Amino acid sequence: MAAGEPGAVQDGSSKGGLRAALGGLTTRGRSFLAAGVAAAVCAYVLGQADLLRVGLLLAVLPLVCVIVLYRTRYRVTGTRRLSPSRVPAGSEARVHLRMDNVSRLPTGLLMLQDRVPYVLGPRPRFVLDRVEAGGRREVSYRVRSDLRGRYPLGPLQLRLSDPFGMCELTRSFSAYDTLVVIPRTVPLPALRLAGEASGYGDGRQRSLALAGEDDIIPRGYRHGDDLRRVHWRSTARYGELMVRREEQPQRARCTVLLDTRQVGYAGAGPDSAFEWAVSGAASSLVHMLERGFAVRLLTDDGNAVPGDGSDGFAGSTQESADSAGLMLDTLAVVGHSDGGGLSRAHDVLRGSNEGLLIAFFGDLDEEQTSVAARMRQRAGAAVAFVLDSARWSGGLDPSAVPPVPAEKRLRQLREAGWVVVPVEPGADLPALWQLAGQMRADTQSAGNGGSTGFPGGWS
Repeated sequence: MAAGEPGAVQDGSSKGGLRAALGGLTTRGRSFLAAGVAAAVCAYVLGQADLLRVGLLLAVLPLVCVIVLYRTRYRVTGTRRLSPSRVPAGSEARVHLRMDNVSRLPTGLLMLQDRVPYVLGPRPRFVLDRVEAGGRREVSYRVRSDLRGRYPLGPLQLRLSDPFGMCELTRSFSAYDTLVVIPRTVPLPALRLAGEASGYGDGRQRSLALAGEDDIIPRGYRHGDDLRRVHWRSTARYGELMVRREEQPQRARCTVLLDTRQVGYAGAGPDSAFEWAVSGAASSLVHMLERGFAVRLLTDDGNAVPGDGSDGFAGSTQESADSAGLMLDTLAVVGHSDGGGLSRAHDVLRGSNEGLLIAFFGDLDEEQTSVAARMRQRAGAAVAFVLDSARWSGGLDPSAVPPVPAEKRLRQLREAGWVVVPVEPGADLPALWQLAGQMRADTQSAGNGGSTGFPGGWS
């Protein structure tokens, strides 16, 4: 049984047959059977006919219930619907279950149980008294997780019981649904971006088409196009209304880099440094997409999301919405890498038109600090949020302290042109975001920014 897909249960067709039905005797049924057998033996030994009849009644009743329940044939279908199917960590989702009796007979007592992981809460259980032929019952429950991830819901189990409670049979649907718990995201301040112009997005650039009548590349007319841009020669050639493609908006680019090396973080749990970095990366990419940027997510092992197409960046508005979901789904299950370092991410950052680079780093030793410093050369502007495991772990884990002192590695990144923001335990990302903008403005005003502007950056 899955969301929007029916599942069915039919009694009398289980693989275990009658032996499985006998295994479904409840404590009450087994007690009746044992008492009946004991009474029958005593009646035979003592020669008491009345006691024998009582014993036979006690022993036969649970067996009759087993046979009746086993021979009962009706079909039950079910549907599960998640609302919503993707939720941030710490938020609730509601699961709606609908049971339909599609057989010609009314059902008996139905006990409904849905399997859910322990992290989502206790298993929900419902009791359905009687579902008439063609009838329907709807129930719902809530699930919540403070930990991101992908969690299966189901399969749904039905426990069928006779009116006397002597026997219970369990039937399971085969399908299940998946609840995606994405990292928490927080709204970030909309700082004024340098180089803004009219068109799509903020901090955008425009690439003009080649001048001249012969160099015009026409395209099909779209609703809302200015009729003064109609290219009549192409219209006559193609037999449909064509307009001049005089300029093509190009969205500014932004890469969000997440350092997932296990050696870079200490501790675990919702309040750990790594979870803060994941949440920060999610908030940043959502914010930049809302600002009109073409965004991609990059991890230290070189994996980029959304991947192919548009040079690996989210493209049009519709593609951005789909890519945002894909990136958040990736962050929902991202874990620690094998500790190979930042060199693979450095190789992905190629060329000089990478736009804005926003990085979330854990502890950096001398080698990784040098790699991160070289990344700055491949981006138009770069901001680094650096987490110190020694502070996040309270200094209890000496092995988490990097070989290079914190101030020295931060200074090395600043000298390479990074806007570096140290992250204290429990820091507020919007405040740090605002601080990064102020640091960038101070750097530009002092003439030490190392770049003439933030193409899509802070000013």
